[in-house]
Amino acid sequence: MPFAHSERSTLGIEWELQLVDRDSLDLRQCAAEVLRLVGEDPHIHGEMMLNTVELVSGARDTVAECIDDIALAYDRLLPVVEPLRVQLASAGTHPFADPLVQKVTDAERYARLVERTRLWGHQMLIFGTHVHVGIEDRSKVLPILSALLTRTAHLQCLSASSPFWAGASTGYADNRAMMFQQLPTAGAPHQLDSWEELEGFVGDMVHTGVIEDFTEIRWDVRPSPRLGTIEVRSCDAATNLVELGGIAALTQCLVEDFSRRLDRGEELDALPPWYVNENKWRSARYGMDAILITDSSGTEELVTDTVERMLIELEPVAVDLGCESELDSVRATLEAGASYQRQLAAATTASSNEAAMRLLLEEVRAGRPLAPAEVTALVSNGIRPGPAAPPRRPSPDRHCPLPPRDR
Repeated sequence: MPFAHSERSTLGIEWELQLVDRDSLDLRQCAAEVLRLVGEDPHIHGEMMLNTVELVSGARDTVAECIDDIALAYDRLLPVVEPLRVQLASAGTHPFADPLVQKVTDAERYARLVERTRLWGHQMLIFGTHVHVGIEDRSKVLPILSALLTRTAHLQCLSASSPFWAGASTGYADNRAMMFQQLPTAGAPHQLDSWEELEGFVGDMVHTGVIEDFTEIRWDVRPSPRLGTIEVRSCDAATNLVELGGIAALTQCLVEDFSRRLDRGEELDALPPWYVNENKWRSARYGMDAILITDSSGTEELVTDTVERMLIELEPVAVDLGCESELDSVRATLEAGASYQRQLAAATTASSNEAAMRLLLEEVRAGRPLAPAEVTALVSNGIRPGPAAPPRRPSPDRHCPLPPRDR
Protein backbone atom coordinates (compact mmCIF):
# COMPACT_ATOMS: atom_id res chain seq x y z
CA MET A 1 0.00 0.00 0.00
CA PRO A 2 2.10 2.93 -1.23
CA PHE A 3 1.98 6.30 0.51
CA ALA A 4 1.94 9.20 -1.94
CA HIS A 5 4.48 12.01 -1.74
CA SER A 6 3.14 15.09 -0.01
CA GLU A 7 4.88 18.26 1.08
CA ARG A 8 5.23 18.49 4.84
CA SER A 9 2.34 20.14 6.71
CA THR A 10 0.52 21.19 3.57
CA LEU A 11 -3.19 21.35 4.15
CA GLY A 12 -6.59 20.48 2.73
CA ILE A 13 -10.05 21.11 4.21
CA GLU A 14 -13.39 19.42 3.50
CA TRP A 15 -16.56 21.12 4.79
CA GLU A 16 -19.99 19.50 4.52
CA LEU A 17 -22.94 21.88 4.06
CA GLN A 18 -26.65 21.42 4.63
CA LEU A 19 -29.11 22.29 1.86
CA VAL A 20 -31.87 24.12 3.75
CA ASP A 21 -35.30 25.04 2.43
CA ARG A 22 -35.74 28.80 2.81
CA ASP A 23 -39.40 28.53 3.78
CA SER A 24 -39.60 25.50 6.08
CA LEU A 25 -35.97 25.56 7.30
CA ASP A 26 -36.00 21.77 6.84
CA LEU A 27 -33.48 19.93 4.68
CA ARG A 28 -33.97 19.67 0.93
CA GLN A 29 -33.04 16.55 -1.04
CA CYS A 30 -31.72 18.47 -4.04
CA ALA A 31 -27.95 17.86 -4.13
CA ALA A 32 -28.16 16.06 -7.49
CA GLU A 33 -29.87 19.06 -9.09
CA VAL A 34 -27.45 21.51 -7.45
CA LEU A 35 -24.41 19.58 -8.66
CA ARG A 36 -25.88 19.28 -12.16
CA LEU A 37 -26.31 23.05 -12.32
CA VAL A 38 -22.84 23.70 -10.89
CA GLY A 39 -21.16 21.41 -13.41
CA GLU A 40 -17.64 20.11 -12.99
CA ASP A 41 -15.98 21.92 -10.10
CA PRO A 42 -13.01 20.49 -8.17
CA HIS A 43 -14.07 22.36 -5.04
CA ILE A 44 -17.77 21.31 -4.94
CA HIS A 45 -18.64 17.64 -4.42
CA GLY A 46 -21.60 15.43 -3.64
CA GLU A 47 -21.85 13.33 -0.50
CA MET A 48 -23.74 10.31 0.76
CA MET A 49 -26.99 12.18 1.44
CA LEU A 50 -28.92 14.22 -1.11
CA ASN A 51 -29.31 17.00 1.48
CA THR A 52 -25.54 17.63 1.47
CA VAL A 53 -22.85 19.23 -0.64
CA GLU A 54 -19.19 19.27 0.30
CA LEU A 55 -16.78 22.14 -0.27
CA VAL A 56 -13.17 21.05 -0.72
CA SER A 57 -10.06 23.20 -0.77
CA GLY A 58 -7.01 22.50 -2.85
CA ALA A 59 -3.78 21.24 -1.30
CA ARG A 60 -2.39 24.50 0.09
CA ASP A 61 0.48 25.75 2.22
CA THR A 62 -1.64 27.82 4.60
CA VAL A 63 -5.01 27.77 6.31
CA ALA A 64 -5.82 31.15 4.79
CA GLU A 65 -5.45 29.77 1.27
CA CYS A 66 -7.73 26.85 2.11
CA ILE A 67 -10.38 29.14 3.58
CA ASP A 68 -10.23 31.31 0.46
CA ASP A 69 -10.87 28.20 -1.68
CA ILE A 70 -13.84 27.25 0.49
CA ALA A 71 -15.30 30.77 0.49
CA LEU A 72 -15.00 31.10 -3.29
CA ALA A 73 -16.71 27.74 -3.78
CA TYR A 74 -19.49 28.90 -1.46
CA ASP A 75 -19.86 32.04 -3.57
CA ARG A 76 -20.19 29.91 -6.71
CA LEU A 77 -22.98 27.88 -5.11
CA LEU A 78 -25.16 30.87 -4.21
CA PRO A 79 -26.51 31.74 -7.67
CA VAL A 80 -27.31 28.06 -8.15
CA VAL A 81 -29.24 27.47 -4.91
CA GLU A 82 -31.00 30.85 -4.72
CA PRO A 83 -33.54 30.12 -7.53
CA LEU A 84 -34.28 26.80 -5.83
CA ARG A 85 -35.19 28.67 -2.63
CA VAL A 86 -32.39 26.82 -0.87
CA GLN A 87 -29.94 28.26 1.63
CA LEU A 88 -26.60 26.94 2.86
CA ALA A 89 -25.68 26.31 6.46
CA SER A 90 -23.82 23.74 8.48
CA ALA A 91 -23.53 21.99 11.83
CA GLY A 92 -22.95 18.40 12.91
CA THR A 93 -26.69 17.69 12.71
CA HIS A 94 -29.84 19.56 11.70
CA PRO A 95 -31.88 20.87 14.68
CA PHE A 96 -35.13 19.11 13.75
CA ALA A 97 -34.94 17.17 10.44
CA ASP A 98 -36.24 13.59 10.43
CA PRO A 99 -33.35 11.16 9.75
CA LEU A 100 -35.63 8.44 8.41
CA VAL A 101 -36.98 10.41 5.44
CA GLN A 102 -33.61 11.46 4.02
CA LYS A 103 -32.54 10.15 0.62
CA VAL A 104 -29.20 8.59 -0.23
CA THR A 105 -27.19 9.56 -3.30
CA ASP A 106 -27.54 7.07 -6.16
CA ALA A 107 -24.04 5.59 -6.09
CA GLU A 108 -22.93 1.98 -5.74
CA ARG A 109 -20.66 2.55 -2.73
CA TYR A 110 -23.43 4.25 -0.76
CA ALA A 111 -26.03 1.64 -1.75
CA ARG A 112 -23.63 -1.06 -0.59
CA LEU A 113 -23.12 0.69 2.75
CA VAL A 114 -26.85 1.11 3.39
CA GLU A 115 -27.59 -2.48 2.37
CA ARG A 116 -25.04 -3.72 4.87
CA THR A 117 -25.81 -1.39 7.76
CA ARG A 118 -29.59 -1.06 7.22
CA LEU A 119 -31.24 1.34 9.71
CA TRP A 120 -27.98 2.82 11.02
CA GLY A 121 -26.60 3.43 7.55
CA HIS A 122 -29.80 4.91 6.20
CA GLN A 123 -30.03 7.60 8.87
CA MET A 124 -26.51 9.02 8.71
CA LEU A 125 -27.92 12.56 8.89
CA ILE A 126 -24.59 13.99 10.00
CA PHE A 127 -22.19 16.63 8.72
CA GLY A 128 -18.47 16.93 9.37
CA THR A 129 -15.25 18.85 8.89
CA HIS A 130 -12.24 16.88 7.66
CA VAL A 131 -8.69 18.24 7.71
CA HIS A 132 -5.81 16.68 5.76
CA VAL A 133 -2.20 17.45 6.72
CA GLY A 134 0.71 16.38 4.53
CA ILE A 135 3.30 13.95 5.93
CA GLU A 136 6.62 13.88 4.10
CA ASP A 137 7.85 10.55 5.50
CA ARG A 138 5.67 7.44 5.74
CA SER A 139 7.50 6.29 8.87
CA LYS A 140 6.02 9.26 10.75
CA VAL A 141 2.39 8.53 9.91
CA LEU A 142 1.45 6.01 12.58
CA PRO A 143 3.34 7.66 15.48
CA ILE A 144 1.70 10.99 14.64
CA LEU A 145 -1.70 9.31 14.34
CA SER A 146 -1.35 7.86 17.84
CA ALA A 147 -0.11 11.18 19.22
CA LEU A 148 -3.08 13.00 17.70
CA LEU A 149 -5.40 10.72 19.68
CA THR A 150 -4.21 12.52 22.82
CA ARG A 151 -5.86 15.69 21.43
CA THR A 152 -8.64 14.68 19.00
CA ALA A 153 -11.19 14.77 21.83
CA HIS A 154 -10.24 18.42 22.38
CA LEU A 155 -10.89 19.13 18.70
CA GLN A 156 -14.19 17.29 19.04
CA CYS A 157 -15.22 19.50 21.98
CA LEU A 158 -14.35 22.72 20.18
CA SER A 159 -16.27 21.72 17.06
CA ALA A 160 -19.26 20.09 18.81
CA SER A 161 -22.35 21.31 16.97
CA SER A 162 -24.84 18.43 17.10
CA PRO A 163 -26.93 18.59 20.29
CA PHE A 164 -30.18 17.65 18.51
CA TRP A 165 -31.42 14.49 16.85
CA ALA A 166 -34.78 14.33 15.06
CA GLY A 167 -35.87 17.46 16.91
CA ALA A 168 -34.97 16.19 20.37
CA SER A 169 -32.28 17.60 22.62
CA THR A 170 -30.05 14.58 23.19
CA GLY A 171 -28.11 15.76 26.23
CA TYR A 172 -24.96 15.30 24.15
CA ALA A 173 -22.77 18.08 22.80
CA ASP A 174 -21.75 15.91 19.85
CA ASN A 175 -24.44 13.40 18.94
CA ARG A 176 -22.85 13.06 15.49
CA ALA A 177 -19.96 11.16 17.06
CA MET A 178 -22.38 8.72 18.69
CA MET A 179 -24.21 8.13 15.41
CA PHE A 180 -21.20 7.79 13.14
CA GLN A 181 -19.49 5.15 15.25
CA GLN A 182 -22.41 2.79 14.60
CA LEU A 183 -20.97 2.14 11.13
CA PRO A 184 -18.47 -0.68 10.64
CA THR A 185 -14.87 0.60 10.46
CA ALA A 186 -15.88 3.99 11.97
CA GLY A 187 -14.88 5.36 15.36
CA ALA A 188 -11.51 5.47 17.07
CA PRO A 189 -8.67 4.03 14.97
CA HIS A 190 -6.59 1.00 15.78
CA GLN A 191 -3.14 2.08 16.94
CA LEU A 192 -0.71 0.03 14.87
CA ASP A 193 3.06 -0.12 15.27
CA SER A 194 4.24 -0.31 11.65
CA TRP A 195 3.12 0.37 8.10
CA GLU A 196 3.45 -3.34 7.37
CA GLU A 197 1.01 -4.06 10.20
CA LEU A 198 -1.43 -1.55 8.66
CA GLU A 199 -1.04 -3.23 5.27
CA GLY A 200 -1.80 -6.58 6.86
CA PHE A 201 -4.86 -5.16 8.61
CA VAL A 202 -6.21 -3.66 5.38
CA GLY A 203 -5.45 -6.86 3.46
CA ASP A 204 -7.40 -8.92 5.99
CA MET A 205 -10.33 -6.49 5.83
CA VAL A 206 -10.44 -6.73 2.04
CA HIS A 207 -9.99 -10.51 2.06
CA THR A 208 -12.89 -11.03 4.48
CA GLY A 209 -15.18 -8.64 2.58
CA VAL A 210 -15.41 -5.99 5.29
CA ILE A 211 -14.17 -3.31 2.88
CA GLU A 212 -13.38 -3.08 -0.81
CA ASP A 213 -10.65 -0.46 -0.50
CA PHE A 214 -8.92 1.68 2.11
CA THR A 215 -11.32 4.63 1.73
CA GLU A 216 -14.03 2.54 3.43
CA ILE A 217 -12.07 2.69 6.68
CA ARG A 218 -13.82 5.63 8.35
CA TRP A 219 -11.73 6.16 11.48
CA ASP A 220 -11.77 9.46 13.39
CA VAL A 221 -8.12 9.84 12.35
CA ARG A 222 -6.76 7.86 9.43
CA PRO A 223 -3.88 7.85 6.99
CA SER A 224 -4.78 8.82 3.44
CA PRO A 225 -2.23 6.86 1.38
CA ARG A 226 -3.56 8.19 -1.93
CA LEU A 227 -2.92 11.80 -0.87
CA GLY A 228 0.08 11.34 1.41
CA THR A 229 -1.72 12.87 4.40
CA ILE A 230 -3.15 12.23 7.82
CA GLU A 231 -6.86 13.01 7.82
CA VAL A 232 -8.59 14.17 11.02
CA ARG A 233 -12.30 13.35 10.75
CA SER A 234 -13.42 13.66 14.38
CA CYS A 235 -14.90 17.17 14.09
CA ASP A 236 -18.51 18.20 13.58
CA ALA A 237 -19.12 20.55 10.68
CA ALA A 238 -18.17 24.11 11.57
CA THR A 239 -20.95 26.68 11.40
CA ASN A 240 -18.78 29.53 10.07
CA LEU A 241 -15.43 30.32 8.44
CA VAL A 242 -13.66 31.60 11.55
CA GLU A 243 -14.23 28.36 13.45
CA LEU A 244 -13.47 26.31 10.35
CA GLY A 245 -10.11 28.08 10.11
CA GLY A 246 -9.46 27.66 13.82
CA ILE A 247 -10.00 23.89 13.76
CA ALA A 248 -7.81 23.58 10.65
CA ALA A 249 -5.01 25.66 12.18
CA LEU A 250 -5.02 23.74 15.45
CA THR A 251 -4.89 20.45 13.54
CA GLN A 252 -2.07 21.62 11.26
CA CYS A 253 -0.03 22.91 14.21
CA LEU A 254 -0.47 19.70 16.19
CA VAL A 255 0.74 17.57 13.30
CA GLU A 256 3.74 19.82 12.65
CA ASP A 257 4.61 19.92 16.36
CA PHE A 258 4.55 16.12 16.58
CA SER A 259 6.64 15.90 13.40
CA ARG A 260 9.26 18.22 14.89
CA ARG A 261 9.42 16.09 18.02
CA LEU A 262 10.07 13.02 15.93
CA ASP A 263 12.84 14.91 14.12
CA ARG A 264 14.45 15.56 17.51
CA GLY A 265 14.37 11.87 18.31
CA GLU A 266 11.61 12.14 20.89
CA GLU A 267 9.11 9.35 21.50
CA LEU A 268 5.54 10.60 21.15
CA ASP A 269 3.05 9.85 23.90
CA ALA A 270 0.12 7.58 23.05
CA LEU A 271 -3.00 6.81 25.05
CA PRO A 272 -4.16 3.27 25.80
CA PRO A 273 -7.19 2.44 23.59
CA TRP A 274 -9.64 2.60 26.47
CA TYR A 275 -8.45 6.14 27.32
CA VAL A 276 -9.08 7.14 23.70
CA ASN A 277 -12.59 5.68 23.76
CA GLU A 278 -13.36 7.24 27.14
CA ASN A 279 -12.22 10.67 25.91
CA LYS A 280 -14.35 10.31 22.79
CA TRP A 281 -17.41 9.61 24.91
CA ARG A 282 -16.67 12.38 27.43
CA SER A 283 -16.22 14.96 24.67
CA ALA A 284 -19.43 13.83 22.95
CA ARG A 285 -21.41 13.96 26.18
CA TYR A 286 -20.01 17.01 27.96
CA GLY A 287 -18.38 19.11 25.24
CA MET A 288 -16.63 22.16 26.63
CA ASP A 289 -17.30 20.98 30.19
CA ALA A 290 -15.48 17.67 29.66
CA ILE A 291 -12.58 16.63 31.85
CA LEU A 292 -10.32 14.70 29.49
CA ILE A 293 -7.41 12.30 29.94
CA THR A 294 -4.40 14.09 28.48
CA ASP A 295 -1.55 11.57 28.61
CA SER A 296 -0.68 7.92 29.04
CA SER A 297 -0.19 8.34 32.79
CA GLY A 298 -3.87 9.22 33.19
CA THR A 299 -3.60 12.96 33.93
CA GLU A 300 -7.00 14.65 33.68
CA GLU A 301 -7.79 18.28 32.92
CA LEU A 302 -10.75 20.45 31.94
CA VAL A 303 -10.75 20.71 28.16
CA THR A 304 -10.71 24.52 28.10
CA ASP A 305 -7.60 24.62 30.30
CA THR A 306 -5.77 22.24 27.98
CA VAL A 307 -6.83 24.20 24.90
CA GLU A 308 -5.63 27.49 26.39
CA ARG A 309 -2.24 25.93 27.08
CA MET A 310 -2.08 24.38 23.61
CA LEU A 311 -2.68 27.76 21.98
CA ILE A 312 0.31 29.20 23.85
CA GLU A 313 2.60 26.22 23.26
CA LEU A 314 1.77 25.97 19.56
CA GLU A 315 2.11 29.69 18.81
CA PRO A 316 5.74 29.42 17.53
CA VAL A 317 4.68 26.58 15.22
CA ALA A 318 1.75 28.65 13.96
CA VAL A 319 4.07 31.57 13.19
CA ASP A 320 6.26 29.29 11.09
CA LEU A 321 3.22 27.88 9.27
CA GLY A 322 1.66 31.31 8.70
CA CYS A 323 -1.53 30.49 10.61
CA GLU A 324 -1.04 32.38 13.87
CA SER A 325 -4.21 34.46 13.39
CA GLU A 326 -6.29 31.39 12.57
CA LEU A 327 -4.90 29.54 15.59
CA ASP A 328 -5.70 32.54 17.77
CA SER A 329 -9.27 32.50 16.42
CA VAL A 330 -9.88 29.33 18.44
CA ARG A 331 -10.33 31.79 21.31
CA ALA A 332 -13.51 32.96 19.57
CA THR A 333 -15.02 29.57 20.41
CA LEU A 334 -13.72 29.75 23.98
CA GLU A 335 -15.38 33.17 24.35
CA ALA A 336 -18.70 32.49 22.62
CA GLY A 337 -19.04 28.85 23.62
CA ALA A 338 -19.09 25.95 21.18
CA SER A 339 -21.85 25.72 18.60
CA TYR A 340 -23.89 23.19 20.58
CA GLN A 341 -24.06 25.70 23.46
CA ARG A 342 -25.12 28.52 21.15
CA GLN A 343 -27.78 26.38 19.48
CA LEU A 344 -29.20 25.23 22.79
CA ALA A 345 -29.30 28.84 24.02
CA ALA A 346 -31.22 29.91 20.91
CA ALA A 347 -33.68 27.02 21.11
CA THR A 348 -34.26 27.55 24.83
CA THR A 349 -34.81 31.29 24.47
CA ALA A 350 -37.35 30.82 21.68
CA SER A 351 -38.80 27.51 22.93
CA SER A 352 -38.29 26.22 19.39
CA ASN A 353 -35.57 24.34 17.54
CA GLU A 354 -36.28 26.52 14.51
CA ALA A 355 -34.42 29.28 16.34
CA ALA A 356 -31.30 27.09 16.36
CA MET A 357 -31.60 26.68 12.60
CA ARG A 358 -31.99 30.43 12.14
CA LEU A 359 -28.88 30.91 14.25
CA LEU A 360 -26.91 28.57 11.96
CA LEU A 361 -28.00 30.58 8.93
CA GLU A 362 -26.98 33.82 10.60
CA GLU A 363 -23.58 32.48 11.65
CA VAL A 364 -22.60 31.31 8.19
CA ARG A 365 -23.40 34.82 6.93
CA ALA A 366 -21.51 36.51 9.75
CA GLY A 367 -18.53 34.23 9.15
CA ARG A 368 -17.95 33.87 12.90
CA PRO A 369 -19.60 32.50 16.04
CA LEU A 370 -22.19 34.81 17.53
CA ALA A 371 -21.61 35.80 21.15
CA PRO A 372 -24.26 34.86 23.77
CA ALA A 373 -25.72 38.38 23.88
CA GLU A 374 -26.00 38.36 20.07
CA VAL A 375 -27.78 34.99 20.13
CA THR A 376 -30.28 36.26 22.70
CA ALA A 377 -30.89 39.46 20.75
CA LEU A 378 -31.30 37.55 17.50
CA VAL A 379 -33.95 35.27 18.95
CA SER A 380 -35.71 37.94 21.03
CA ASN A 381 -36.09 40.17 17.97
CA GLY A 382 -37.55 37.30 15.98
CA ILE A 383 -35.13 37.81 13.09
CA ARG A 384 -35.85 35.45 10.22
CA PRO A 385 -33.14 34.70 7.65
CA GLY A 386 -33.44 36.55 4.38
CA PRO A 387 -32.06 35.41 1.02
CA ALA A 388 -28.81 33.51 0.98
CA ALA A 389 -25.70 35.64 1.25
CA PRO A 390 -21.96 34.99 0.95
CA PRO A 391 -20.18 34.08 4.18
CA ARG A 392 -18.21 36.98 5.58
CA ARG A 393 -14.54 36.20 5.08
CA PRO A 394 -12.06 36.80 7.88
CA SER A 395 -10.48 40.22 7.63
CA PRO A 396 -7.08 40.56 5.90
CA ASP A 397 -5.20 40.28 9.19
CA ARG A 398 -7.25 37.16 9.89
CA HIS A 399 -8.49 38.43 13.25
CA CYS A 400 -12.19 38.41 13.97
CA PRO A 401 -12.85 40.14 17.31
CA LEU A 402 -15.99 39.25 19.19
CA PRO A 403 -18.19 41.54 21.23
CA PRO A 404 -17.55 41.18 24.97
CA ARG A 405 -18.99 37.99 26.32
CA ASP A 406 -22.36 38.38 28.06
CA ARG A 407 -21.68 37.22 31.60
